[in-house]
Amino acid sequence: MPFFGWIAPGAEPPPQWDLRQHGWHLCHGNDGCRADCHHVLVCDTRGLSSNDQLALAEADRPAWRLIMIGVEKPSLRAKLLNMGCAEALPALTGGPELLARVRRVNDMFGMLPRWRHVGNLTLDLFHRDARRGAKWLGLHPREFGVLWRLTDKPGELVSRQQLLKDVWRLNHEPETNSVEVHISRLRSKLASAGASEIVETSTDGGYRLSDDAPFMFAKDPPEGDALDGYLRAIGWTCDAPDQPTSCAANLSNTVS
Repeated sequence: MPFFGWIAPGAEPPPQWDLRQHGWHLCHGNDGCRADCHHVLVCDTRGLSSNDQLALAEADRPAWRLIMIGVEKPSLRAKLLNMGCAEALPALTGGPELLARVRRVNDMFGMLPRWRHVGNLTLDLFHRDARRGAKWLGLHPREFGVLWRLTDKPGELVSRQQLLKDVWRLNHEPETNSVEVHISRLRSKLASAGASEIVETSTDGGYRLSDDAPFMFAKDPPEGDALDGYLRAIGWTCDAPDQPTSCAANLSNTVS
């Protein structure tokens, strides 16, 4: 069930860019916000200046979700692509070409399990960090590595030796308590996000993800992210329609 988002002053895409005609579902975000949208966002930028188009792409970094339509200058399209924008297209782009480009970008999202969701947290493999809404926890790479490893199979016990092998890349026991120190620091940062109980220590030794940390979106709406803030700043509100369709409501996998 592929999803796409639509970003423009109007709530509905015009027929030539409406991917619902090809079996896609239009997502209006989680309560109107895009923080938890991990799919392509088709954006009509025809009313924006070159500087505003650049600022829009910058606000979405490093998510790389934007399919920006209405970028007429080839030099600007190249600059946007170099910034990491998923696509930058002129306004004359037709439906078949848009569909092909959106499919390509959507397939790229599936090549690597970039995002995982644990309770009200989002783990981002590209950032190697976790966040709640717009707040990043500031995890050390090995703290993130431990958390990501535990999410491979929630509830499964992972021994200290296995963490040393998978996260530290060590096949021997170091003469330090590095694992315990990183677990302690990780728990402290998780506590700042209201998730202190996610990582459990087993009485048999080792660690696991708590059974009370389901992989789903939080019930509370996300705080929003830089993209949401930018859209509000230019007057493209994040208010959800009366009956929104959200990819969050259909997410049941551990990886988006």
